[in-house]
Amino acid sequence: MPVMLVEDDLELGLALTSVLQYDGFQVEWFRRGVDADLQLDDRFEMVLLDIRLPDGCGLELLRRWRGRGLGIPVIIITAKTDLQSRLTGLNDGADDYLVKPFEPTEMVARLRAVLRRLARQAHSVWRVGDLEINSCTHAVAVQGEPVNLSPTEFELLLVLAQAAGTVVSKSRLLQVLAPWGATPGPGSIDFHIFNLRKKLGSHRIQTVRGIGHVLCAEASQDHASRSAGESLSV
Repeated sequence: MPVMLVEDDLELGLALTSVLQYDGFQVEWFRRGVDADLQLDDRFEMVLLDIRLPDGCGLELLRRWRGRGLGIPVIIITAKTDLQSRLTGLNDGADDYLVKPFEPTEMVARLRAVLRRLARQAHSVWRVGDLEINSCTHAVAVQGEPVNLSPTEFELLLVLAQAAGTVVSKSRLLQVLAPWGATPGPGSIDFHIFNLRKKLGSHRIQTVRGIGHVLCAEASQDHASRSAGESLSV
């Protein structure tokens, strides 16, 4: 999952980046607000935003984003502890507020909680029909039976599950395979989708030709009876 980190402190920025990457997030770190403003686009799914930046106030940056209609989730990180500062951040459009110093585990938990809340997901387990995906432990089960996935397969499946029933574009899936600079071959997505179908059942992930893929909660009987090793429609 791509996350933008806006934090000018070198030591803290390195620590937060390390923690987020360890938990499976793709992080792009900016130390100035102007650079973050120029680079923010739809490839990011979350922003961790410090209030005190060398070229201005993070809250001003947040107000500009909300004024432009950007609805990306934003968690404020700051050393300010007074109630008014917290209220100002939340009223200006922040989705949550972290006060320094904080435990890295709390940061990750809050980040995941915001994403679940926006997706109307009550907890860390995503259920799509009889498929269960635990975003914290990376455990996957079908009808209660565990399924072993590679880290890349898990990240692709989680993205599909978070948008279950709707088509996820190939460009969005490529972001999972290409964190910040790598260029996968054109068949990379198809290769991983093929493996997911073999492990989960070929009926679960459908291809919308030329657009992307969709994870289905329900499937027709003829789809369900197809062989997991059947050739892909791409």
